[in-house]
Amino acid sequence: MDYIKLLKENNLLRVIDEPTDIDLEIAHASYIEVKREGSQALLFTNPICKKTGRKFAPVLTNIYGSKHALELIFGLKPNEIADEIEKLLKPKKPRNLKEKLDFLTYLFNMRKIFTKRLKGEGECQQVKFIGEDADLLSLPALKTWPHDGGAFITMGQVYTQSLDGALQNLGMYRLQIYDKNRLGMHWQIHKDGANFFHEYKRAGKKMPVSVAIGGDPLYIWCGQAPLPKGIFELLLYGFIRKEPAKLVKSLTNEIYIPYDADYVIEGFVDTAKCELEGPFGDHTGFYTPIEPFPVMDVTAITSKREPIFHATVVGKPPLEDKYMGWATERVFLPLLRTTVPELLDYNMPENGVFHNLILAKINTLYPAHAKQAMHAFWGVGQMSFVKHAIFVGADAPELKDYDEFTSFVLNRFGSQSVLISQGVCDQLDHASPNSCFGGKLGVDATQDFCKFSPVVLNDSELLAKFQSVTPNVKELKQFKVDTKTPICVVKFKKDCVVKDLFDKLLTFREFFKLLIVVDMQNHLENPYMLLWRVTNNIDALRDIFIDGENFCVDATSKDECEGYTRGWPLQTDCDREVVADLIKRGIVKDESELFKKFEIFG
Repeated sequence: MDYIKLLKENNLLRVIDEPTDIDLEIAHASYIEVKREGSQALLFTNPICKKTGRKFAPVLTNIYGSKHALELIFGLKPNEIADEIEKLLKPKKPRNLKEKLDFLTYLFNMRKIFTKRLKGEGECQQVKFIGEDADLLSLPALKTWPHDGGAFITMGQVYTQSLDGALQNLGMYRLQIYDKNRLGMHWQIHKDGANFFHEYKRAGKKMPVSVAIGGDPLYIWCGQAPLPKGIFELLLYGFIRKEPAKLVKSLTNEIYIPYDADYVIEGFVDTAKCELEGPFGDHTGFYTPIEPFPVMDVTAITSKREPIFHATVVGKPPLEDKYMGWATERVFLPLLRTTVPELLDYNMPENGVFHNLILAKINTLYPAHAKQAMHAFWGVGQMSFVKHAIFVGADAPELKDYDEFTSFVLNRFGSQSVLISQGVCDQLDHASPNSCFGGKLGVDATQDFCKFSPVVLNDSELLAKFQSVTPNVKELKQFKVDTKTPICVVKFKKDCVVKDLFDKLLTFREFFKLLIVVDMQNHLENPYMLLWRVTNNIDALRDIFIDGENFCVDATSKDECEGYTRGWPLQTDCDREVVADLIKRGIVKDESELFKKFEIFG
């Protein structure tokens, strides 16, 4: 199927013929577009590199830029896929001959989920560059952010296999281009690709890897799907499409890749070598540090005769991963229920960048049931990366109604609501003192734990009281003052650790209950970005202080005073001059309110 044509027919594609630079311009235009109401995919027909004067094949971004676009790509709604999975997990006994035949027919058709290996070459191998002729610099890979370490492939389908060839894996990792034939492999330690890497390393062998770009967009969604270990992600593709993914063998290694990919990069990873990778402004909205990762030596680059280079942009929300994550959330609800059978629904707010915040509704059957479910969440697959979880009962409002949901939780919140634990976290998380593990917060709102509600003053009165003991509290805003637990957010010009600030402010403990302390760069009138920054910046073990029924959350940046030695990262901000030029040329609309709401420039 021609997905570009499909998007165009549904007014979900904008074609940009203006020459546009792969260095920041394409990425900034895409980053802003996907935040707009009615956002469209962008097809840049004339990508260039202004520094070198080089011209490139077209670049497509934001292909998953809306729910409508995603459903067109899937061919059905995510809930329909979830319903089918639910029926497979809980099959009903056929009641008559017809139902038996229907069930047998369904099982017979399930054979189509398995991948099909084709003989000969695929569309992805119509143009071939082998050995020294292969040149990564010929690809229109984007430099997304001003402080990025270089150009990165951001929508690559990374195909690997176990040492014995019995298991295959498809993952989606960022891939830094070092030069014409070396490509960084950002395998996080929890991923299957990294597990395979260690098999080859122990055996002292180079690891074959092939990276596909483009083809059916469903491949890339499957590549980020949280399937159980050992299950090849393209089986999910077959389950959704009701036809097998068709694969062809790479030319210079044993890896099979989709026949219809636009590009394929083949090579081997020398498991004895690593190279510094990054920095890169990632989906958390912050730059990740420079760290050593494996490198692929490229042995071939193949493509269609007229390829299109697919790319995505990550940074501060909302972005394309908002819609991809929404589909993942819906499709995998039935599988999550196998671990937590009483789970009714769950929701991952986009400004919690998914692993930072999850809301869950369960059918509570006994005391502490919610806390048991929290531990179950933190122990299963990619849910183990979740930092903050809020659980409610069946009587709670709809999870996606964030305003009513928040009020419901705040009216039940108390010291007995809180569970603080420790476990693994996403390798991209910057708040924890340690890479890959840190604190976790669970909030149980399945029953009323509220024992104290403060006397509510207006913002200026409360600020005056706080400033009487510490003048470095510069601004204050209260949210949800009509609930039993108003949220009091203060901007603090940091002259001491926040724990000491909290101790001083407890002088006025009857006037506040839940205090959140943020840096001066925050905008208190923008709760969307406040939630993004707060959930990014806290480690529950270090940054949550409780004194009786008074709570303090330290969402400021950390340094050695708090025992933080990793180096606090910069956030992803657009280059003002680049955006101004894009506006002047008509590639980006000048929408000051949108720029302010999503803090385009910080």
